[in-house]
Amino acid sequence: MTAPASPAPLVALDAVSKRFPNGTQALAGMALDLRQGEFLTLLGPSGCGKSTVLRLVAGLAEPTQGRVLRPQPRQPGQIGFVFQDATLLPWRTVLGNVALPLRLAGVERTEARERARQSLAPLGLDAFARAYPRELSGGMKMRVAIARALVTRPRLLLMDEPFAALDEITRQRLNDEVLALWQAAGLTVLFVTHSVFEAAYLSSRVVVMTPRPGRAFADIALDQPPRRDEAYRLSEPYRARSAQLSAALHAAMAEGER
Repeated sequence: MTAPASPAPLVALDAVSKRFPNGTQALAGMALDLRQGEFLTLLGPSGCGKSTVLRLVAGLAEPTQGRVLRPQPRQPGQIGFVFQDATLLPWRTVLGNVALPLRLAGVERTEARERARQSLAPLGLDAFARAYPRELSGGMKMRVAIARALVTRPRLLLMDEPFAALDEITRQRLNDEVLALWQAAGLTVLFVTHSVFEAAYLSSRVVVMTPRPGRAFADIALDQPPRRDEAYRLSEPYRARSAQLSAALHAAMAEGER
């Protein structure tokens, strides 16, 4: 009996290389596939091309060689992007910032604002809809950026080290909130970090990259409990997953030095 065919990936990079005009070779032969509903993390040292992969997937850059498969048909709002910096417009309120992608897509103002309020609610930002970015903490700004990325109800959420500049407690809280959003909304997430511990906590799968020029060195599936919390962070399974990823990262870095 023939096994049923696995579904086509939502995103795929096929032997992708990227060289910038200044001569920097960011990626060389990068292969990646991401399937619907996964939480896939790219783990690697700074400068290994993780952010370049996200930009290629988002269509903000094109490969020098190889092929990138993106969600089809390509329609506005199918991909949400959370950058390293919240990049909020200082003259717009929280509600105005979150509604902006809808307004740019031609959604009527009243509907855009209502959908923005719905996007703010799961992140606990209802009371701050009329606040301006200057009135918010770093963690709250990043929550607004996440709400803005989700307001179009995307199929795919790209997150480029969004919590790297935050203190550890805020970072852990936002990790929990992102996990809850992923599970509740059935999102597909492609996440970038250089933190072994963050990758071990969040991911259903981790792709470890070599130093520049980046390529996939190891592809590690993590059998995670559906509920992760502070107790899980102190557990032996979490310690073991962190150690596994740390060993793979060290091996990838050694491979890149050869």
